[in-house]
Amino acid sequence: MSPHRSRRKSWLPALLSVALCGALPASAAECSTLSTPWPTQVWPEAREEVAATRAEQLRALEDYAFTLVGKDEERKGVRTDGLLLIHKGRIIYERYGRGFDAGKRHLSWSMSKSFTSALTGIAVRENLLSLDDSLCEYVKATRQSNCAISVRNLLEFASGLDWREDYENGGTHQTSSVLAMLYGEGRKDMVAFITAHEQQEKPGTSWRYSSGDTTLLAGVLDAALKPTYGREWPWKLLLDVLGMRSATWERDAKGVIVGSSYLHATPRDLAKLGYLYLRDGCWEGKRVLPEEWVTDSTKVSEPIMLKSYARGSDDVQGWQWWLNRPIPGVQAELPWPSAPEGAYAARGHWGQSMTVIPSKELIVVRTADDRDGSFSLDTLLKLSLAVVEGLP
Repeated sequence: MSPHRSRRKSWLPALLSVALCGALPASAAECSTLSTPWPTQVWPEAREEVAATRAEQLRALEDYAFTLVGKDEERKGVRTDGLLLIHKGRIIYERYGRGFDAGKRHLSWSMSKSFTSALTGIAVRENLLSLDDSLCEYVKATRQSNCAISVRNLLEFASGLDWREDYENGGTHQTSSVLAMLYGEGRKDMVAFITAHEQQEKPGTSWRYSSGDTTLLAGVLDAALKPTYGREWPWKLLLDVLGMRSATWERDAKGVIVGSSYLHATPRDLAKLGYLYLRDGCWEGKRVLPEEWVTDSTKVSEPIMLKSYARGSDDVQGWQWWLNRPIPGVQAELPWPSAPEGAYAARGHWGQSMTVIPSKELIVVRTADDRDGSFSLDTLLKLSLAVVEGLP
């Protein structure tokens, strides 16, 4: 049986894990130690060494990433607010623009979704939730028919809800589900608002990118985890564990975190989630995510192979991570052809991204305010990879 299918109710396994390993159950065999210090408190740095040997490659990267054109309010060009490269656990490059610095938080927008995915894994690890549970085991659905939606469906953007993910250039504001959720009537109670939507497809049979799915998933997690860990469960179970001291996360009027959109943090702290995944869900020698969670999260999900709504050629997803993989039977080309297959990213509106390239032990974090559509993540990754080519 898959480790993500069953939910054990016994208190004994949890008690034994705490006794043996503390709050984050793991064994020495599960999580390897590192020669490089863990960045819980501070990231190790090697910027000076890299700057001395990669001046040309760094100049090319900067010439692309920091090309603000015209007046700031015109919002033209590649508008990078922060760019951070971490190679083998060390910061090798960092630069900020337009009043930002290493200590200032940035709104991550939909990068938040990948954090919600990780928290789902932790809930599974804690035996407080199973992927095949109905959402109605945890929250009340406005439409009873939506009890057919499982946690897995939400994780895979496969709820089947008739949801409109339209932003400023995607239709009228009056028909946008996501704008109504974030700024309109939905803010009062996002779970109730989302579950009031009608079903368009049977859950699990189609893929549709939806901030509603992720925010509903956060509501499920809140109901599953708050009784044990209190209102601050995202910090106790993940953010504080990684040392993300800058992290703040906005909530709806009911007090539930907006899992799709509203995590704020510095680029250095956002990178820590990438490092957790790069190290197979382990942190400081302890297992944070279940075994195989990273592997399962970065596989192409089944619903996206079956049917998709409004999917672009670079929209390949696993469990709320964007993937540099083909879709079997659907799409042969890679979304980012300049990067190795198997790379994956947390991405957000207006150019936010945190990309993990496991084969190069590279994490590329970018915060931004792109508006004119000129930015290419593939180009950024190509130039970032040139910086680390041949580095020890």
